[in-house]
Amino acid sequence: MYDGRCKMEVGEIISQKQNEETMKQIMTIILAAMLLAACGNKEKQLQERAAELCQFIPDHELQEESKAFMTSDFYAVLDTMFNRLPEHEAMDHEWLYYFVTGNGGSIADYEVVGVQLTDDAHAVATVKVRQKWEDGSFDESSDIEEHKLYMEKVDGRWLISDFDDHKKDCIRHIAISRKEQALRLAMSDYLVKEIGTRYLQGQVCIPTLLIVAEEEKGDNTLVWCDSWVYWYNVAGDTLKTVSGGNHSGCMTIQQKDSKPVVTVFEQTVDGTGNETSAKRIFGKHFDVFQNMNGNQEVREAARKEQLQWYVRQHDMKIRFYQDYSWPAVALEEG
Repeated sequence: MYDGRCKMEVGEIISQKQNEETMKQIMTIILAAMLLAACGNKEKQLQERAAELCQFIPDHELQEESKAFMTSDFYAVLDTMFNRLPEHEAMDHEWLYYFVTGNGGSIADYEVVGVQLTDDAHAVATVKVRQKWEDGSFDESSDIEEHKLYMEKVDGRWLISDFDDHKKDCIRHIAISRKEQALRLAMSDYLVKEIGTRYLQGQVCIPTLLIVAEEEKGDNTLVWCDSWVYWYNVAGDTLKTVSGGNHSGCMTIQQKDSKPVVTVFEQTVDGTGNETSAKRIFGKHFDVFQNMNGNQEVREAARKEQLQWYVRQHDMKIRFYQDYSWPAVALEEG
């Protein structure tokens, strides 16, 4: 009897252990299934959010409502690119103003094909983009392109933090643009203070700068330019030209107290020696200078663009500029 009871107790213990192991396996399977379901649900939610965020990828302009769908630093970078830099850069750096393919009546159609969660607060969505016409039909000649949408979780919400790694490119371009603006400001200040005082003065002096070429030479920057000095009076919403003239040549610019300053301006001479002096000063850049200097349409386009920039920067309520005996020219189209 004793041996029998022992065998029964051992059997019961073994059976109990087997049941416990079985239950553990079942619980493990259930937990794994729940985890997979949660992960699948999270990925689906991320894909839905990525599809929503795609609607705020810039297309030649930055929508005001985009701010709520982008991280603050990414929005600040794009705001600088779209609204704080001169408009002509849209033509020179089109890729910064147009993140996806297509133009001229077509609309980007986005398909989020996957989202990778890199950590708890960062994810990358793979997005396929093709173009469709405004009536909803697809442009059959348009290729399907693949892009990367970077997302970051901020205060519980997923936001756009980058697109195709353009953020670092934008920051690099902003730095270059800021340097160029500082050079142009130094040149304009020189023209106003050193050249503008020789003219009949009005209320405001606004030079027009056409840059022919730039070259770093040691600690100096050499800038060959076709510059024009204009004095204006303000009459209502119009800048009326008082006086002006051309001053072309090469400026030497140095950094002083962390600011660029014009130290030398070698100018072309007036009269019969003009072409000879221009060839000597401009050297290998002479043909570019001659094409600029001899093209009134290019000069007026630059003048208009730089006046637009000036009046915006100084919050002036100006809509036109006008040379004596000529029709007024609208600064803004339409």
